[in-house]
Amino acid sequence: MKRIWRPVTYFLAVVYFLVDLIFAGLARPISEWVERHLVSRRLRNWIRSLPPYPSLALFSVPVILLEPVKPIAAYLAATGQFLSATLTFVSGELVKLVLVERLFDLTRDKLLKIPAFAWAYRNYQSAKAWLETTEAWQIISLMGRSVLAHLANWREKAFRNLSLQRGR
Repeated sequence: MKRIWRPVTYFLAVVYFLVDLIFAGLARPISEWVERHLVSRRLRNWIRSLPPYPSLALFSVPVILLEPVKPIAAYLAATGQFLSATLTFVSGELVKLVLVERLFDLTRDKLLKIPAFAWAYRNYQSAKAWLETTEAWQIISLMGRSVLAHLANWREKAFRNLSLQRGR
């Protein structure tokens, strides 16, 4: 049985890491930009002032509103509109992740006062910690960092070439 579960675990680690790497890598800078430019201090203070259960309700809003993006993207893909499906899925997930990340950052302490949320968060953290210790995660993580380093290098060269061409 362990021989069956090991490749499944590796596959899930790869999928999870790649999705996490792609979306978190995109969402984090966007989230930081939103915090600096769009979210007012009054709104942040209001969100932080909410008690635990209203914080949970607010935290749930982006998930409830943006989760239907997945079936819409699936429908678009099933009807052959692959570019629209990809754009719909990626943009919906990015918006959802940015909003959820910002709200979680603002309401974490309140949310962790809710026993069921605290239990689920602890189990999520434990599962994530276990996954990060697996050999598959270590290999994929190393590969991901290598790919990101190559992309950053490529981007730097592209911008350097672009600025050289403009200077002529």
